[in-house]
Amino acid sequence: MGENLEIDHTDLRILSLLMEDSTMPYTEIAKKINVSGGTVHVRMKKLEELGVVKGASLVINYSKLGFDITAFLGIYLEKSTFYDQAAKELSEIPEVVSVHYTTGNYSMFVKIICKDTQHLREVLHDKIQKVSGIDRTETIISLDETINRNIKLI
Repeated sequence: MGENLEIDHTDLRILSLLMEDSTMPYTEIAKKINVSGGTVHVRMKKLEELGVVKGASLVINYSKLGFDITAFLGIYLEKSTFYDQAAKELSEIPEVVSVHYTTGNYSMFVKIICKDTQHLREVLHDKIQKVSGIDRTETIISLDETINRNIKLI
């Protein structure tokens, strides 16, 4: 870990258990690593304050809800100085689920989720192509996601 954030092995064990099952009660975590429930609570509060833990989220199977298209967009910006404004505008498009500032061919790499190809076309044409600073995009449609996981900490 780059900088010393006062993270120890107990913190890493707590995080590892929660990454496996984010619904695991603190009392169960405490039993598994031989500390008190209060210790787990205090450690988690510390990890949140340090910015290590940003919150918790649900993992949704979007296809079960009728969103069958996951696409990645390689975005070329007119100038790199447009990044902040483009990222701000992209954050306002509900179908955009992640935005990365990248090296290589693209200025940005964006993940979007849509219901179908018609919805994808509308998002691309009516929303993304109207974002300030975007010169052009390349769309890559995902056929299947085989791996989506956290890295192992211990």
